[in-house]
Amino acid sequence: MISPLTTWEQVCAVLAGPDLPAPGGETEMLAAPQLAAQLPQEDFEAAFSVLEAAIREAALQKAPVLDRAQLHLYLASLHSLYGDAASDEAQATLGRAALLAPAIRQTPLYLALSAELDARLRGPEATYPDVQAIHGDPLSRFHALSALALADRSQEALGVHVTVQELPPHLGWRLRSWQADCEEMQGNTEAALHLYAEAARLSRGSYRAGMLQEQAALYLQLGQPTEAAAVLERARVEYPPLPENLTSIDPGSTDPGSTDPDNADLAGQVLGLASWYYLMSQAALNQDQHDAALENIQEADRLERLMGDPSYGVALVYGQVLVAQGRQQEALRHFDAALMMAQPEDRPYALHELGVAFLDLDRPLEARERLESAAGTPDYPFVPEVLADIAEAEYRLGRLPEAQGTAELALAQGAVVPASLVLGSVEMDYYHLDEALEHYLRVVREAAPGTRDWVTAEQMAADIMAQQGFPDPTSAYLHAQQALEYTDPSDDWYGTLQDHLLRAETLMGSGKGRTLN
Repeated sequence: MISPLTTWEQVCAVLAGPDLPAPGGETEMLAAPQLAAQLPQEDFEAAFSVLEAAIREAALQKAPVLDRAQLHLYLASLHSLYGDAASDEAQATLGRAALLAPAIRQTPLYLALSAELDARLRGPEATYPDVQAIHGDPLSRFHALSALALADRSQEALGVHVTVQELPPHLGWRLRSWQADCEEMQGNTEAALHLYAEAARLSRGSYRAGMLQEQAALYLQLGQPTEAAAVLERARVEYPPLPENLTSIDPGSTDPGSTDPDNADLAGQVLGLASWYYLMSQAALNQDQHDAALENIQEADRLERLMGDPSYGVALVYGQVLVAQGRQQEALRHFDAALMMAQPEDRPYALHELGVAFLDLDRPLEARERLESAAGTPDYPFVPEVLADIAEAEYRLGRLPEAQGTAELALAQGAVVPASLVLGSVEMDYYHLDEALEHYLRVVREAAPGTRDWVTAEQMAADIMAQQGFPDPTSAYLHAQQALEYTDPSDDWYGTLQDHLLRAETLMGSGKGRTLN
Protein backbone atom coordinates (compact mmCIF):
# COMPACT_ATOMS: atom_id res chain seq x y z
CA MET A 1 0.00 0.00 0.00
CA ILE A 2 1.23 3.47 -0.91
CA SER A 3 2.39 5.48 2.12
CA PRO A 4 2.17 9.30 1.74
CA LEU A 5 5.01 9.89 4.21
CA THR A 6 7.31 7.35 2.52
CA THR A 7 6.50 8.87 -0.87
CA TRP A 8 7.31 12.34 0.43
CA GLU A 9 10.63 11.10 1.76
CA GLN A 10 11.39 9.67 -1.70
CA VAL A 11 10.51 13.02 -3.29
CA CYS A 12 12.82 14.88 -0.90
CA ALA A 13 15.64 12.42 -1.61
CA VAL A 14 15.23 12.97 -5.36
CA LEU A 15 15.34 16.74 -4.90
CA ALA A 16 18.36 16.53 -2.60
CA GLY A 17 20.31 14.68 -5.29
CA PRO A 18 23.49 12.71 -4.65
CA ASP A 19 26.05 14.04 -2.19
CA LEU A 20 28.63 16.40 -3.63
CA PRO A 21 31.95 14.76 -4.48
CA ALA A 22 34.68 14.93 -1.86
CA PRO A 23 37.54 17.41 -2.43
CA GLY A 24 40.32 16.00 -4.59
CA GLY A 25 37.96 13.90 -6.69
CA GLU A 26 37.73 13.87 -10.45
CA THR A 27 35.42 16.88 -10.64
CA GLU A 28 37.92 19.10 -8.83
CA MET A 29 40.15 19.00 -11.93
CA LEU A 30 37.38 20.40 -14.13
CA ALA A 31 37.14 24.08 -15.03
CA ALA A 32 34.51 25.96 -13.04
CA PRO A 33 31.84 26.13 -15.82
CA GLN A 34 32.26 22.39 -16.54
CA LEU A 35 31.93 21.62 -12.84
CA ALA A 36 28.78 23.76 -12.61
CA ALA A 37 27.28 21.84 -15.53
CA GLN A 38 27.90 18.48 -13.80
CA LEU A 39 26.82 19.34 -10.25
CA PRO A 40 23.38 17.90 -9.46
CA GLN A 41 20.50 20.34 -9.47
CA GLU A 42 17.09 19.85 -7.84
CA ASP A 43 15.40 17.37 -10.21
CA PHE A 44 11.82 18.57 -10.09
CA GLU A 45 10.87 16.57 -13.17
CA ALA A 46 11.75 13.36 -11.33
CA ALA A 47 10.09 14.60 -8.12
CA PHE A 48 6.82 15.30 -9.91
CA SER A 49 7.02 11.90 -11.57
CA VAL A 50 7.40 10.16 -8.19
CA LEU A 51 4.39 11.93 -6.72
CA GLU A 52 2.15 11.57 -9.77
CA ALA A 53 2.98 7.85 -10.01
CA ALA A 54 2.14 7.43 -6.32
CA ILE A 55 -1.18 9.24 -6.81
CA ARG A 56 -2.11 6.93 -9.70
CA GLU A 57 -1.04 3.80 -7.80
CA ALA A 58 -2.97 4.88 -4.69
CA ALA A 59 -6.11 5.28 -6.79
CA LEU A 60 -5.64 1.81 -8.32
CA GLN A 61 -5.09 0.31 -4.87
CA LYS A 62 -8.16 2.10 -3.57
CA ALA A 63 -6.04 3.49 -0.75
CA PRO A 64 -7.78 5.43 2.04
CA VAL A 65 -9.04 8.74 0.69
CA LEU A 66 -7.20 10.68 3.39
CA ASP A 67 -3.89 9.18 2.19
CA ARG A 68 -4.71 10.00 -1.42
CA ALA A 69 -5.61 13.56 -0.41
CA GLN A 70 -2.33 13.85 1.52
CA LEU A 71 -0.39 12.95 -1.64
CA HIS A 72 -2.14 15.81 -3.43
CA LEU A 73 -1.07 18.18 -0.65
CA TYR A 74 2.55 17.18 -1.19
CA LEU A 75 2.07 17.80 -4.91
CA ALA A 76 0.64 21.25 -4.14
CA SER A 77 3.68 21.94 -1.97
CA LEU A 78 5.95 21.31 -4.97
CA HIS A 79 3.83 23.50 -7.24
CA SER A 80 3.94 26.30 -4.67
CA LEU A 81 7.74 26.53 -4.98
CA TYR A 82 7.26 27.92 -8.50
CA GLY A 83 5.44 30.97 -7.20
CA ASP A 84 2.85 32.88 -9.15
CA ALA A 85 3.55 30.89 -12.34
CA ALA A 86 2.13 27.72 -10.78
CA SER A 87 -0.62 29.21 -8.59
CA ASP A 88 -3.37 27.73 -10.76
CA GLU A 89 -1.83 24.26 -10.59
CA ALA A 90 -1.42 24.52 -6.82
CA GLN A 91 -5.01 25.70 -6.39
CA ALA A 92 -6.38 22.90 -8.57
CA THR A 93 -4.34 20.30 -6.67
CA LEU A 94 -5.65 21.56 -3.33
CA GLY A 95 -9.16 21.38 -4.75
CA ARG A 96 -8.69 17.74 -5.74
CA ALA A 97 -7.41 16.96 -2.25
CA ALA A 98 -10.49 18.54 -0.66
CA LEU A 99 -12.83 16.64 -3.02
CA LEU A 100 -11.19 13.34 -2.14
CA ALA A 101 -11.35 13.94 1.63
CA PRO A 102 -13.15 17.06 2.90
CA ALA A 103 -11.57 16.50 6.33
CA ILE A 104 -8.17 17.35 4.81
CA ARG A 105 -9.24 21.01 4.92
CA GLN A 106 -8.63 21.08 8.68
CA THR A 107 -5.06 19.74 8.55
CA PRO A 108 -2.11 22.09 9.16
CA LEU A 109 -0.57 21.57 5.70
CA TYR A 110 -3.81 22.29 3.83
CA LEU A 111 -4.36 25.41 5.94
CA ALA A 112 -0.79 26.60 5.35
CA LEU A 113 -0.87 26.02 1.58
CA SER A 114 -4.26 27.75 1.34
CA ALA A 115 -2.89 30.74 3.26
CA GLU A 116 0.13 30.89 0.94
CA LEU A 117 -2.07 30.88 -2.16
CA ASP A 118 -4.31 33.54 -0.65
CA ALA A 119 -1.27 35.71 0.09
CA ARG A 120 -0.06 35.35 -3.51
CA LEU A 121 -3.44 36.51 -4.76
CA ARG A 122 -4.28 39.23 -2.24
CA GLY A 123 -0.99 40.29 -0.65
CA PRO A 124 -1.46 42.26 2.59
CA GLU A 125 -5.24 41.73 2.38
CA ALA A 126 -4.85 37.96 2.72
CA THR A 127 -6.32 36.08 5.65
CA TYR A 128 -3.88 35.41 8.49
CA PRO A 129 -2.71 31.76 8.52
CA ASP A 130 -4.57 29.48 10.91
CA VAL A 131 -2.86 28.81 14.24
CA GLN A 132 -2.71 25.09 13.35
CA ALA A 133 -0.55 25.95 10.33
CA ILE A 134 1.82 28.16 12.34
CA HIS A 135 2.27 25.50 15.03
CA GLY A 136 1.97 22.37 12.88
CA ASP A 137 4.60 20.07 11.42
CA PRO A 138 7.77 21.61 9.89
CA LEU A 139 6.44 21.55 6.30
CA SER A 140 3.25 23.33 7.38
CA ARG A 141 5.24 25.91 9.32
CA PHE A 142 7.45 26.55 6.28
CA HIS A 143 4.41 27.31 4.12
CA ALA A 144 2.82 29.41 6.88
CA LEU A 145 6.02 31.48 7.07
CA SER A 146 5.92 31.85 3.27
CA ALA A 147 2.32 33.05 3.48
CA LEU A 148 3.17 35.70 6.06
CA ALA A 149 6.17 36.91 4.06
CA LEU A 150 4.07 37.17 0.89
CA ALA A 151 1.49 39.19 2.83
CA ASP A 152 4.20 41.68 3.90
CA ARG A 153 3.93 40.51 7.50
CA SER A 154 7.68 40.15 7.83
CA GLN A 155 7.86 40.46 11.62
CA GLU A 156 5.24 37.73 12.11
CA ALA A 157 6.99 35.55 9.53
CA LEU A 158 10.26 35.79 11.44
CA GLY A 159 8.38 34.72 14.54
CA VAL A 160 7.37 31.35 13.04
CA HIS A 161 9.64 28.75 14.63
CA VAL A 162 11.06 26.42 12.00
CA THR A 163 14.68 25.37 11.58
CA VAL A 164 16.78 24.25 8.64
CA GLN A 165 17.45 20.94 10.40
CA GLU A 166 13.71 20.14 10.47
CA LEU A 167 13.29 20.61 6.71
CA PRO A 168 14.45 18.63 3.68
CA PRO A 169 17.41 20.16 1.78
CA HIS A 170 15.28 21.68 -1.00
CA LEU A 171 13.40 23.72 1.60
CA GLY A 172 16.27 24.58 3.96
CA TRP A 173 17.85 27.15 1.68
CA ARG A 174 14.44 28.50 0.70
CA LEU A 175 13.67 29.03 4.39
CA ARG A 176 16.81 31.13 4.75
CA SER A 177 15.89 33.06 1.61
CA TRP A 178 12.42 33.91 2.96
CA GLN A 179 13.95 34.93 6.29
CA ALA A 180 16.50 37.11 4.50
CA ASP A 181 13.70 38.83 2.58
CA CYS A 182 11.86 39.48 5.84
CA GLU A 183 14.94 40.86 7.60
CA GLU A 184 15.51 43.13 4.61
CA MET A 185 11.93 44.38 4.83
CA GLN A 186 12.55 45.11 8.51
CA GLY A 187 15.65 47.14 7.61
CA ASN A 188 18.01 44.59 9.19
CA THR A 189 20.49 44.55 6.32
CA GLU A 190 23.34 42.81 8.13
CA ALA A 191 21.06 39.97 9.20
CA ALA A 192 19.76 39.66 5.64
CA LEU A 193 23.32 39.47 4.29
CA HIS A 194 24.17 36.61 6.62
CA LEU A 195 20.96 34.74 5.80
CA TYR A 196 21.54 35.02 2.06
CA ALA A 197 25.07 33.74 2.62
CA GLU A 198 23.69 30.72 4.47
CA ALA A 199 21.06 30.16 1.78
CA ALA A 200 23.87 30.10 -0.78
CA ARG A 201 25.82 27.60 1.31
CA LEU A 202 22.80 25.29 1.56
CA SER A 203 21.92 25.45 -2.15
CA ARG A 204 23.76 24.57 -5.34
CA GLY A 205 24.03 25.51 -8.99
CA SER A 206 21.81 28.28 -10.28
CA TYR A 207 19.98 28.43 -6.93
CA ARG A 208 23.24 29.20 -5.17
CA ALA A 209 24.03 31.79 -7.81
CA GLY A 210 20.66 33.42 -7.17
CA MET A 211 21.26 33.66 -3.44
CA LEU A 212 24.73 35.12 -3.98
CA GLN A 213 23.26 37.65 -6.38
CA GLU A 214 20.69 38.67 -3.77
CA GLN A 215 23.57 39.19 -1.35
CA ALA A 216 25.45 41.26 -3.95
CA ALA A 217 22.37 43.42 -4.54
CA LEU A 218 22.29 44.23 -0.84
CA TYR A 219 25.97 45.17 -0.89
CA LEU A 220 25.21 47.56 -3.76
CA GLN A 221 22.39 49.14 -1.73
CA LEU A 222 24.88 49.63 1.10
CA GLY A 223 27.31 51.40 -1.25
CA GLN A 224 29.85 48.56 -1.11
CA PRO A 225 30.52 47.75 -4.79
CA THR A 226 33.84 46.00 -4.15
CA GLU A 227 32.16 43.49 -1.84
CA ALA A 228 29.32 43.08 -4.34
CA ALA A 229 31.75 42.32 -7.15
CA ALA A 230 33.57 39.72 -5.05
CA VAL A 231 30.31 37.89 -4.28
CA LEU A 232 29.27 38.06 -7.93
CA GLU A 233 32.51 36.41 -9.00
CA ARG A 234 31.58 33.48 -6.75
CA ALA A 235 28.12 33.35 -8.31
CA ARG A 236 29.39 33.33 -11.90
CA VAL A 237 31.07 29.93 -11.64
CA GLU A 238 27.73 28.32 -10.72
CA TYR A 239 26.38 28.82 -14.25
CA PRO A 240 27.22 26.25 -16.93
CA PRO A 241 28.12 27.61 -20.39
CA LEU A 242 25.22 28.65 -22.61
CA PRO A 243 24.73 26.78 -25.89
CA GLU A 244 26.64 28.32 -28.79
CA ASN A 245 24.80 30.42 -31.40
CA LEU A 246 21.79 30.88 -29.12
CA THR A 247 19.50 33.40 -30.81
CA SER A 248 16.15 33.09 -29.02
CA ILE A 249 14.38 31.14 -26.29
CA ASP A 250 10.72 30.23 -25.87
CA PRO A 251 10.59 29.56 -22.13
CA GLY A 252 6.93 28.62 -21.89
CA SER A 253 5.75 28.02 -18.34
CA THR A 254 8.34 27.79 -15.56
CA ASP A 255 6.33 25.01 -13.89
CA PRO A 256 8.03 21.72 -14.79
CA GLY A 257 4.68 20.00 -14.63
CA SER A 258 3.60 21.77 -17.83
CA THR A 259 6.60 22.42 -20.09
CA ASP A 260 9.84 21.02 -21.44
CA PRO A 261 12.14 21.04 -18.39
CA ASP A 262 15.30 21.44 -20.46
CA ASN A 263 13.88 24.58 -22.07
CA ALA A 264 12.69 25.89 -18.71
CA ASP A 265 16.10 25.27 -17.17
CA LEU A 266 17.80 27.12 -20.04
CA ALA A 267 15.38 30.03 -19.70
CA GLY A 268 16.09 30.23 -15.98
CA GLN A 269 19.81 30.13 -16.63
CA VAL A 270 19.61 32.96 -19.17
CA LEU A 271 17.53 35.14 -16.86
CA GLY A 272 19.90 34.43 -13.98
CA LEU A 273 22.89 35.42 -16.10
CA ALA A 274 21.11 38.57 -17.29
CA SER A 275 20.63 39.53 -13.64
CA TRP A 276 24.30 38.71 -12.94
CA TYR A 277 25.54 41.05 -15.69
CA TYR A 278 23.08 43.74 -14.57
CA LEU A 279 24.43 43.63 -11.01
CA MET A 280 28.06 43.44 -12.14
CA SER A 281 27.50 46.52 -14.32
CA GLN A 282 26.32 48.45 -11.26
CA ALA A 283 29.30 47.24 -9.23
CA ALA A 284 31.69 48.40 -11.97
CA LEU A 285 29.86 51.72 -12.43
CA ASN A 286 30.07 52.47 -8.71
CA GLN A 287 33.82 51.89 -8.88
CA ASP A 288 34.15 54.27 -11.87
CA GLN A 289 35.00 51.35 -14.18
CA HIS A 290 32.88 52.73 -16.98
CA ASP A 291 34.08 50.49 -19.81
CA ALA A 292 33.50 47.33 -17.77
CA ALA A 293 30.10 48.64 -16.72
CA LEU A 294 29.14 49.16 -20.36
CA GLU A 295 30.28 45.67 -21.40
CA ASN A 296 28.26 44.07 -18.61
CA ILE A 297 25.05 46.02 -19.19
CA GLN A 298 25.24 45.34 -22.93
CA GLU A 299 25.40 41.62 -22.19
CA ALA A 300 22.51 41.87 -19.71
CA ASP A 301 20.47 43.63 -22.39
CA ARG A 302 21.38 41.00 -25.01
CA LEU A 303 20.35 38.11 -22.78
CA GLU A 304 17.04 39.72 -21.85
CA ARG A 305 16.27 40.27 -25.51
CA LEU A 306 17.03 36.59 -26.19
CA MET A 307 14.18 35.90 -23.80
CA GLY A 308 12.01 38.58 -25.38
CA ASP A 309 11.79 40.12 -21.93
CA PRO A 310 13.62 43.48 -21.65
CA SER A 311 13.41 45.01 -18.17
CA TYR A 312 13.11 48.43 -16.59
CA GLY A 313 16.19 47.89 -14.43
CA VAL A 314 18.55 47.01 -17.27
CA ALA A 315 17.31 49.93 -19.38
CA LEU A 316 17.80 52.35 -16.48
CA VAL A 317 21.33 51.19 -15.67
CA TYR A 318 22.22 51.20 -19.39
CA GLY A 319 21.32 54.88 -19.46
CA GLN A 320 23.25 55.59 -16.28
CA VAL A 321 26.38 53.96 -17.70
CA LEU A 322 26.15 56.03 -20.89
CA VAL A 323 25.72 59.21 -18.83
CA ALA A 324 28.85 58.31 -16.88
CA GLN A 325 30.67 58.08 -20.21
CA GLY A 326 29.37 61.51 -21.24
CA ARG A 327 26.99 60.03 -23.85
CA GLN A 328 23.82 61.70 -22.64
CA GLN A 329 22.15 61.83 -26.05
CA GLU A 330 22.40 58.04 -26.39
CA ALA A 331 21.28 57.59 -22.79
CA LEU A 332 17.95 59.31 -23.47
CA ARG A 333 16.71 56.34 -25.51
CA HIS A 334 17.38 53.93 -22.66
CA PHE A 335 15.80 56.18 -20.02
CA ASP A 336 12.72 56.53 -22.25
CA ALA A 337 12.58 52.73 -22.55
CA ALA A 338 12.87 52.41 -18.77
CA LEU A 339 10.03 54.88 -18.36
CA MET A 340 7.83 52.86 -20.72
CA MET A 341 8.44 49.64 -18.76
CA ALA A 342 8.38 51.15 -15.26
CA GLN A 343 5.82 50.22 -12.64
CA PRO A 344 4.14 53.27 -11.06
CA GLU A 345 6.54 53.26 -8.10
CA ASP A 346 9.55 53.18 -10.45
CA ARG A 347 8.49 55.97 -12.81
CA PRO A 348 9.97 58.87 -10.81
CA TYR A 349 13.43 57.27 -10.93
CA ALA A 350 13.35 57.15 -14.73
CA LEU A 351 11.88 60.66 -14.94
CA HIS A 352 14.61 61.98 -12.64
CA GLU A 353 17.35 60.37 -14.75
CA LEU A 354 15.79 61.82 -17.90
CA GLY A 355 15.62 65.26 -16.35
CA VAL A 356 19.27 65.24 -15.32
CA ALA A 357 20.32 63.97 -18.76
CA PHE A 358 18.41 66.82 -20.41
CA LEU A 359 20.13 69.27 -18.04
CA ASP A 360 23.50 67.86 -19.06
CA LEU A 361 22.48 68.41 -22.69
CA ASP A 362 21.49 72.01 -21.82
CA ARG A 363 17.83 71.41 -22.64
CA PRO A 364 16.30 72.94 -19.50
CA LEU A 365 12.69 73.08 -20.71
CA GLU A 366 12.55 69.34 -21.33
CA ALA A 367 14.46 68.76 -18.11
CA ARG A 368 12.02 70.79 -16.04
CA GLU A 369 9.01 68.93 -17.46
CA ARG A 370 10.40 65.51 -16.46
CA LEU A 371 11.68 66.72 -13.12
CA GLU A 372 8.38 68.29 -12.12
CA SER A 373 6.64 64.99 -12.92
CA ALA A 374 9.11 63.16 -10.69
CA ALA A 375 8.71 65.67 -7.87
CA GLY A 376 4.94 65.25 -7.99
CA THR A 377 5.11 61.49 -7.34
CA PRO A 378 4.05 60.57 -3.79
CA ASP A 379 6.65 58.80 -1.65
CA TYR A 380 9.56 59.37 -4.05
CA PRO A 381 12.52 59.49 -1.64
CA PHE A 382 14.65 61.92 -3.68
CA VAL A 383 12.27 64.86 -3.91
CA PRO A 384 14.81 67.30 -2.35
CA GLU A 385 17.35 66.40 -5.04
CA VAL A 386 14.69 66.74 -7.75
CA LEU A 387 13.81 70.20 -6.43
CA ALA A 388 17.48 71.20 -6.65
CA ASP A 389 17.58 69.99 -10.26
CA ILE A 390 14.38 71.93 -11.04
CA ALA A 391 16.06 75.00 -9.55
CA GLU A 392 19.01 74.40 -11.89
CA ALA A 393 16.63 74.22 -14.86
CA GLU A 394 14.94 77.45 -13.78
CA TYR A 395 18.35 79.11 -13.45
CA ARG A 396 19.32 78.09 -16.96
CA LEU A 397 16.04 79.47 -18.23
CA GLY A 398 16.95 82.82 -16.68
CA ARG A 399 14.17 82.64 -14.08
CA LEU A 400 16.32 83.71 -11.13
CA PRO A 401 13.57 84.31 -8.52
CA GLU A 402 12.01 80.91 -9.29
CA ALA A 403 15.42 79.24 -9.20
CA GLN A 404 16.26 80.84 -5.87
CA GLY A 405 12.94 79.93 -4.26
CA THR A 406 13.05 76.32 -5.40
CA ALA A 407 16.70 75.95 -4.37
CA GLU A 408 15.94 77.32 -0.91
CA LEU A 409 13.13 74.77 -0.58
CA ALA A 410 15.52 71.98 -1.67
CA LEU A 411 18.12 73.17 0.83
CA ALA A 412 15.57 73.19 3.64
CA GLN A 413 14.62 69.59 2.76
CA GLY A 414 18.21 68.36 2.87
CA ALA A 415 19.63 68.56 -0.68
CA VAL A 416 22.48 70.70 0.66
CA VAL A 417 25.10 70.35 -2.07
CA PRO A 418 23.04 70.73 -5.30
CA ALA A 419 20.80 73.42 -3.81
CA SER A 420 23.78 75.44 -2.56
CA LEU A 421 25.41 75.33 -5.99
CA VAL A 422 22.29 76.82 -7.58
CA LEU A 423 22.01 79.45 -4.85
CA GLY A 424 25.65 80.36 -5.37
CA SER A 425 25.05 80.79 -9.12
CA VAL A 426 22.01 82.99 -8.50
CA GLU A 427 23.89 85.22 -6.04
CA MET A 428 26.77 85.53 -8.52
CA ASP A 429 24.36 86.75 -11.17
CA TYR A 430 23.16 89.35 -8.67
CA TYR A 431 26.82 90.04 -7.88
CA HIS A 432 26.21 89.34 -4.23
CA LEU A 433 29.71 88.02 -3.66
CA ASP A 434 29.52 87.52 0.10
CA GLU A 435 26.30 85.50 -0.15
CA ALA A 436 27.61 83.48 -3.10
CA LEU A 437 30.81 82.64 -1.21
CA GLU A 438 28.79 81.44 1.76
CA HIS A 439 26.92 78.97 -0.44
CA TYR A 440 30.07 77.67 -2.15
CA LEU A 441 31.90 77.24 1.13
CA ARG A 442 28.95 75.17 2.36
CA VAL A 443 29.44 72.87 -0.63
CA VAL A 444 33.17 72.59 0.15
CA ARG A 445 32.28 71.46 3.66
CA GLU A 446 29.53 69.04 2.70
CA ALA A 447 30.60 67.50 -0.62
CA ALA A 448 33.03 64.61 -0.88
CA PRO A 449 36.53 65.88 -1.77
CA GLY A 450 37.42 65.29 -5.39
CA THR A 451 33.84 65.11 -6.66
CA ARG A 452 32.70 67.40 -9.43
CA ASP A 453 30.54 69.48 -7.08
CA TRP A 454 33.38 69.88 -4.58
CA VAL A 455 35.84 70.95 -7.30
CA THR A 456 33.34 73.47 -8.68
CA ALA A 457 32.83 74.95 -5.23
CA GLU A 458 36.59 75.20 -4.61
CA GLN A 459 37.07 76.93 -7.98
CA MET A 460 34.27 79.39 -7.30
CA ALA A 461 35.44 80.09 -3.75
CA ALA A 462 38.94 80.96 -4.98
CA ASP A 463 37.55 83.10 -7.80
CA ILE A 464 35.14 85.04 -5.55
CA MET A 465 37.93 85.76 -3.07
CA ALA A 466 40.00 87.09 -5.98
CA GLN A 467 37.11 89.32 -7.07
CA GLN A 468 36.83 90.59 -3.50
CA GLY A 469 40.47 91.65 -3.63
CA PHE A 470 41.94 88.79 -1.58
CA PRO A 471 40.76 89.91 1.88
CA ASP A 472 42.13 86.60 3.20
CA PRO A 473 44.94 85.52 0.83
CA THR A 474 45.67 82.40 2.87
CA SER A 475 42.14 81.06 2.35
CA ALA A 476 42.21 82.03 -1.33
CA TYR A 477 45.55 80.24 -1.72
CA LEU A 478 44.21 77.06 -0.09
CA HIS A 479 41.03 76.98 -2.20
CA ALA A 480 42.94 77.61 -5.42
CA GLN A 481 45.49 74.94 -4.51
CA GLN A 482 42.78 72.37 -3.73
CA ALA A 483 40.95 73.12 -6.96
CA LEU A 484 44.10 72.94 -9.09
CA GLU A 485 44.82 69.42 -7.85
CA TYR A 486 41.62 68.19 -9.51
CA THR A 487 41.47 70.54 -12.54
CA ASP A 488 42.69 69.35 -15.92
CA PRO A 489 45.46 71.58 -17.36
CA SER A 490 43.44 71.90 -20.60
CA ASP A 491 40.53 73.40 -18.65
CA ASP A 492 40.17 77.21 -18.83
CA TRP A 493 39.91 77.19 -15.05
CA TYR A 494 43.49 75.92 -14.74
CA GLY A 495 45.13 79.17 -15.86
CA THR A 496 42.72 81.26 -13.82
CA LEU A 497 43.44 79.26 -10.68
CA GLN A 498 47.19 79.50 -11.22
CA ASP A 499 46.88 83.28 -11.45
CA HIS A 500 44.86 83.35 -8.21
CA LEU A 501 47.40 81.09 -6.52
CA LEU A 502 50.36 83.28 -7.50
CA ARG A 503 48.57 86.50 -6.50
CA ALA A 504 47.56 85.06 -3.11
CA GLU A 505 51.11 83.79 -2.55
CA THR A 506 52.51 87.25 -3.32
CA LEU A 507 50.13 88.90 -0.87
CA MET A 508 50.96 86.34 1.82
CA GLY A 509 54.67 86.99 1.31
CA SER A 510 54.19 90.75 1.65
CA GLY A 511 52.53 90.23 5.02
CA LYS A 512 49.03 91.16 3.87
CA GLY A 513 46.66 88.67 5.40
CA ARG A 514 47.44 85.65 7.53
CA THR A 515 50.53 83.58 6.86
CA LEU A 516 50.63 79.84 6.45
CA ASN A 517 51.89 77.72 9.33
